[in-house]
Amino acid sequence: MRLHVVNPNASAGMTEGIRAAAAKAAPAGVELMVTGAAGGPPSIEGPVDGAMAVPWMLKRIEEAEAAGVDGHVIACFDDTGLDAARCLARGPVVGIGEAAAHCATLVADRFAVVTSVPEALPVLRGNLARYGLASRCAGLRAAGVPVLDIDAGTPEALAAIRRETRAALDEDGADAIVLGCAGMAALAADLSEEFGCPVVEGITAGLSLVHALATSGLRTSKRGGYATPRKKTAE
Repeated sequence: MRLHVVNPNASAGMTEGIRAAAAKAAPAGVELMVTGAAGGPPSIEGPVDGAMAVPWMLKRIEEAEAAGVDGHVIACFDDTGLDAARCLARGPVVGIGEAAAHCATLVADRFAVVTSVPEALPVLRGNLARYGLASRCAGLRAAGVPVLDIDAGTPEALAAIRRETRAALDEDGADAIVLGCAGMAALAADLSEEFGCPVVEGITAGLSLVHALATSGLRTSKRGGYATPRKKTAE
């Protein structure tokens, strides 16, 4: 089975971090195709970056479809361009935000999301409401550090993530933590051990779910909202 993991931003360093996390998380027998959206914004921190990233990310989806992949993972916690990607894809498409939140509900009553910057919070809040998971979310917390600082693993970024994780557990009453940025993937195991609770990161969750869907023979419906776009010409 061949699965595609796409980083919707243009950071080559972040794409390599996602590649490493995906290689560690990939189920046995899976061949990975990992791409980045060169031409898009260097990071995605709110609605403007997300909108600017979509056209470039969709090009990677189209290229991976042409290469014959069996499914796709969108490696941005905002689930950037998820609906549009599902329209273009034959196989399943999973966003790491939706995947991580769903996995958290299977191991805890209530989870909290610890993400990067405050600008991301409205997008994540809207996504959780759409997925029907808002009532299971104890809180959304921003560490207040840029995505690229998180990916670089600066001491300040790590300290801020730990601080908000502790607050989510102690103040919000969360039973599990969802890490709200692809650049946090390598932190999950250490945070879980430190805080004694499930810590879910989206790359592992996304690959696990898309692999399960593809293995089960489930493909994206081409009826209704995810129908293949009609060919159009301008008048």
